[in-house]
Amino acid sequence: MSDFPSVPNSNAGVAAPSESTVQITHVTYALFALGLLTGGLIAVAGLIVAYIKRDDAAGTYLASHYGWLIRTFWWSLLWGALICVFVVLTIGIGLLVAWIPAGILWIWHAYRVIKGWLRLADKREVN
Repeated sequence: MSDFPSVPNSNAGVAAPSESTVQITHVTYALFALGLLTGGLIAVAGLIVAYIKRDDAAGTYLASHYGWLIRTFWWSLLWGALICVFVVLTIGIGLLVAWIPAGILWIWHAYRVIKGWLRLADKREVN
């Protein structure tokens, strides 16, 4: 008998993805992570990869990762655009306080990339 308690497999009954699809998912997370350092420009490449490869991941635990990444991109873009509109509407005075929501947005985006990537490493769905 093992000293470790058995952990139920949350992916029971889900098809196993191909190794190349898993590797591409890691690359997609890397592009999103690099997007944090480039103001989101490289994340656009990650978004394109996510849209192209999500059909290959259908029926596997990776499908949730592609949905997670796509939602992360579009919500980040929306909130980033709202922050920019705020700065424009306040005729630049909003720059004094815009760094606060921008920082929160950056942290939120980083959290989602890290959480998803860790779940991917554990071969688990992300929710």
